Amino acid sequence: MAVPAPRLEIKNLRRVYAGRAVVDDVSLQIMPGQVTCLLGPSGCGKSTTLRMIAGVEMQDSGTIHVDGKLICDTVFRVPPERREIGLMFQDFALFPHLSVAENVAFGLKSGSKAERRARVEALLDRVELRRFIDGYPHQLSGGEQQRVALARALAPQPRIMLMDEPFSGLDNRLRDGIRDETLSILKEEDTAVLLVTHEPDEAMRMADEIALMRDGKIVQQGAPYNVYTRPIDRAAVAFFSDANILRAEVSGALAQTPFGRFLAPGVPDGTSVEIVFRPQHVRIDFDRGGKGPAPTPSDGTAARAVVERARFMGNESLVEFRMDYDGTVLKATVPNVFLPEPGAVMWLTIRRDKCFVFPRGAE
Repeated sequence: MAVPAPRLEIKNLRRVYAGRAVVDDVSLQIMPGQVTCLLGPSGCGKSTTLRMIAGVEMQDSGTIHVDGKLICDTVFRVPPERREIGLMFQDFALFPHLSVAENVAFGLKSGSKAERRARVEALLDRVELRRFIDGYPHQLSGGEQQRVALARALAPQPRIMLMDEPFSGLDNRLRDGIRDETLSILKEEDTAVLLVTHEPDEAMRMADEIALMRDGKIVQQGAPYNVYTRPIDRAAVAFFSDANILRAEVSGALAQTPFGRFLAPGVPDGTSVEIVFRPQHVRIDFDRGGKGPAPTPSDGTAARAVVERARFMGNESLVEFRMDYDGTVLKATVPNVFLPEPGAVMWLTIRRDKCFVFPRGAE
């Protein structure tokens, strides 16, 4: 049985501005019905990658394929309007002088007037906006405008949808519901989706696969669970959440810390390493007459610390500690309300299986 071609495949895309590679050797494959997220900080090359795929910007090298067919290299180029690629942006870009129906129908170039109208009505039914079919964009809320923009992008039945921060302008109360609704419709249409965002929560919520970008390169790629739990370096950990960092030096493949020794296999003696772990993986115990809990294989050795400050964050509490060992400040998150007084002595342990050991400066 033949393996189906990816709906979208980009190979070794590169784009240079003023001698600097803003996109540097980027390759991706996206199958029909798959959502891939380009995740990274502003300026890392995400939107430039999208513009090259859409055809509004030319790459300096590399190729773009749709369903196994070349649509663009540095010589051959299919025009943007013939690529069967839909676009959604942050500002929705609805035409204020056109009705909702006219906005949705804008990209429909074939079929009779009745067929185009039927397509518009069907899409507005799917996004639950049929009642606004003869209204205008200024009469709609931000969330409703976003759904009209989705219907317009889907109207020509694109094989690929490119989405550049499309939900960032929405109120937080609306965002999750509209994201889920959009994702459901795109999946039903079997559309390959490439979503650009700088928000890790959005990527984790929507993507089947995350491609983490930094300085024009994809530094890590995989399912959200794998990217989160098996980060490639300290910066990858910190991009998804707060991160605590302990610094140590390796001796005999071990790194000594206030929480005991950590394995550092294959790291030469004398190498400076960073032990990185997230605040939710810090366990807090009360002081018992100057002593903490006994060491365990899973949590290691307890280390004494003093509360610097504590804040309630809504569904969890964030507590900052100063370590007796070396004055390092560590953060811990605790479900519900936990607000110890500054100066309180406590003992901390960390889950060994949730810690990452990286050579210092590895990224």
